[in-house]
Amino acid sequence: MRIWSQTLIPPVITTCLYFLIFGNLIGPRIGPMQGHTYIDFIVPGLVLMSVINGAYTNVASSFFSTKFQRNLEEIMTSPMPDYVILLGYVSGGVCRGVMVGAVVLVVSSIFANVDISSLGITAAIFILAALVFSLGGFLNGMFARKFDDISIIPNFVLTPLIYLGGVFYSTQMLPEFWQNVSLVNPILYVINVGRYGFLGSSDVGLITSFAVIGIAAAILFTICLRLLQLGYGMRE
Repeated sequence: MRIWSQTLIPPVITTCLYFLIFGNLIGPRIGPMQGHTYIDFIVPGLVLMSVINGAYTNVASSFFSTKFQRNLEEIMTSPMPDYVILLGYVSGGVCRGVMVGAVVLVVSSIFANVDISSLGITAAIFILAALVFSLGGFLNGMFARKFDDISIIPNFVLTPLIYLGGVFYSTQMLPEFWQNVSLVNPILYVINVGRYGFLGSSDVGLITSFAVIGIAAAILFTICLRLLQLGYGMRE
């Protein structure tokens, strides 16, 4: 909150640009999608994109900064269990992701008709998406050796996966082969659960999507905790 101008304002500006370009200029030429106007269709994806980026960036940068400033040694030698250390960083990422998503959602209501179909599913995907990508950010922070390393994954992996995850289109528009390829992208399941929570429609089954997200969270948590216990990247 002390650096809100760096954490909350940039996602809002980016989202406004998406709405102006894709929603107002390109959207009317595309027409309705899954029974909704195009600008309403892209709201869930844009909101969750901000949640993902906010959660991932928060943990990756804060954990690496602690390593770089040599403050992590004090934490590691304290009597705190490793899982508490992990949950501390991850909870920070979840809080930032959810807060950024909430702010972007409010701004979205200015441009589009935001009508949440299922509040429970929407809240759940906010938290789960922030959790999964906070863990991903923690993993990135552990492997990073310099500040440039914490921007490689977001720029060259995370961003392409987000854009190819159905934020701006329905996978039903793709040929069958590319529909099947899209199923490998974990962000596809996050976006579609969010779209179901907002609009009541989804390209992927809800149970399947939650299962994939839950398994991803469990695997990432296990890997992060094990590397933390081993002191990977911290005890050379």
